[in-house]
Amino acid sequence: MPSIKESRILILATDGYERSELRVPLEELKKRGATVKIASLEKRPIKSWDKKDWGDTVDVDLTAEETSSKDFDALVLPGGQINPDLLRKEEAAMGVVKDFLASGKVVAAICHAPWLLVEADALRGRKATSYASIRTDLTNAGADWRDEEVVTDQGIVTSRSPEDLDAFVAKIVEEIEEGRHERRAA
Repeated sequence: MPSIKESRILILATDGYERSELRVPLEELKKRGATVKIASLEKRPIKSWDKKDWGDTVDVDLTAEETSSKDFDALVLPGGQINPDLLRKEEAAMGVVKDFLASGKVVAAICHAPWLLVEADALRGRKATSYASIRTDLTNAGADWRDEEVVTDQGIVTSRSPEDLDAFVAKIVEEIEEGRHERRAA
C-alpha cells in the first residue's frame, strides 16, 4: 500500500479539459506529497475550458504513447465536455485507460470523463456516477448509476462535477493508499 507521499499519479487530458477538474486534483495531490504528471496526445501545452470560455494552459509532461501503468499508482481523468469526447476516439488515449483498468490500479474519472470508462467497457455491472447529462450513457453501458458526490467500485472512482472535487480528491487518496484492486471483468 503506497503512501500518498510516495505515489505517482498520471492525469490524462487534452484541450478542453474542465479547468478545475484538472487543476484541483493536480494541486491537491501535489500538496499531499504525490508526484503528478500530465499526459496528452501531443507534448505541448493544453488549453482548459473555464466555465464558459477557454481558460489557461497546463504543460504536458509526456504523451499517451510514452505512458505505462507500471510507472504510476493511479490515473485521473478530468472532465469537461470537450476533453473526454476528444480522448475517447483516440487509440493512444484509450490504450492508457485500458492499461490502467487492467492493472488494478486506481482510475478516477469526474464529470464527463466516465465516457472514457464507457468506451473501455469498464462500467458494466459496476456502481458509478457522472455529470447528470451522461447518466443514460452510463446506464446504457451497464453501470448502476448513483446520484452521489463520489462513487467507488473496485478502485474505479467516479464523481459528478466540480462541486464534488473535495470528495473526489479525498477518495483518490484513500484508494491509492489501499493499494492495487483486483477487478472482475466488466
